[in-house]
Amino acid sequence: MTSSRVAVIRTDPTTVLDDYRRLMHLADYRQVLDPSIPLLLKLNLSWTKYFPSCSSQPWQLEGVLGTLRQDGYSNALLTPVENKTVVTEPWAGARDNRWLPVLDKFGLKFQPLTEVSWMVYRFKSPLLRLNQIFPEGIEIPSIYPGRNILHLPTVKTHGHSITTGSIKNAFGELPKEVRHYAHKYIHEVLVDLMMMQKELHPAVFTVMDGTVAGNGAGPRTMVPVVKDVILASADPVAIDAVAAKLMGFDPLSIPYLRICHDRGLGIADPKQIEVAGDSIEGESWGFKTSKSFVIWGDQMLRLGPLRFLEKLALHSPLVVWAPFASNVYHDWIWYPTVGRARISRFRSTKWGKMFDERYGGGTPMGAGQTAAFPASSPGRAR
Repeated sequence: MTSSRVAVIRTDPTTVLDDYRRLMHLADYRQVLDPSIPLLLKLNLSWTKYFPSCSSQPWQLEGVLGTLRQDGYSNALLTPVENKTVVTEPWAGARDNRWLPVLDKFGLKFQPLTEVSWMVYRFKSPLLRLNQIFPEGIEIPSIYPGRNILHLPTVKTHGHSITTGSIKNAFGELPKEVRHYAHKYIHEVLVDLMMMQKELHPAVFTVMDGTVAGNGAGPRTMVPVVKDVILASADPVAIDAVAAKLMGFDPLSIPYLRICHDRGLGIADPKQIEVAGDSIEGESWGFKTSKSFVIWGDQMLRLGPLRFLEKLALHSPLVVWAPFASNVYHDWIWYPTVGRARISRFRSTKWGKMFDERYGGGTPMGAGQTAAFPASSPGRAR
């Protein structure tokens, strides 16, 4: 029986950077990511503003980069990337989520995918949906073919896809900014992304942060829950399946995971996944996926009773109303009210204190302060 390995470790702010190193070695990452092949570090920016569990955590990035540095991976071959969406801006997101001081510490330059050339790539794989959605060709960043990729997602729910993790992190890079057209067929599109990555990259590896996991109306308006786990795997399907199971979902009941499993793109059956490290036997967090007001409205137009308006509202010049409405709701209404209260509670947790003390959280979060990166602090990788 074919199986995949997913490493899972329970962690704490005092040991998290060392734990990331132990995690990656437990998942045999050096057997997957050849240090002689250029490596893309695909960050996860679900919100320009910082919100716990929403985007790649700064300690996640620091732990991974510290491990790569100690294991001899050359800076010249490492490229940290993230893309723009209709509702996120990569430079501001890298600042507010405190990635920039971490990258500066390691002498790395952040590379927004908006600042590289793109090319039409003709995929040989029998894609389920994306060729239909983009009949003129699927554009990808020209720096992608032939490079390995390391994804840095978080453990969280998602109103469109039930859960999100490694596989959906590729949705933020492939295809281009107009990827929101793919929401209508999200599960089939995520399967396409798995096939596309297998064509583009010699190897794919994932390091997922679940120190603070997101429950509810993901990927942004969630309830952050401290869970103290980190995960790693060379199988994007398997790590997403284990994360889903931890959250309380049956992985094989989630369409994109089931289709990937059935097509041999990875392992989603927990019985066929080897969990290395700390035991998670019988663990279920009881998370539930719900829909934010914005995702609910999007689905009403694409799949619900308002779908007769889809072409006019989402496929015409009038489409500019959608990102504007999303930004008004998320940034001007939800974040300063509900979000601020949740962030305030988070800041009293051990991870909130680490964000403030090690990465210069400031007041309020997401306002663009310059992070003060300490010379020495708990958990520094040795």
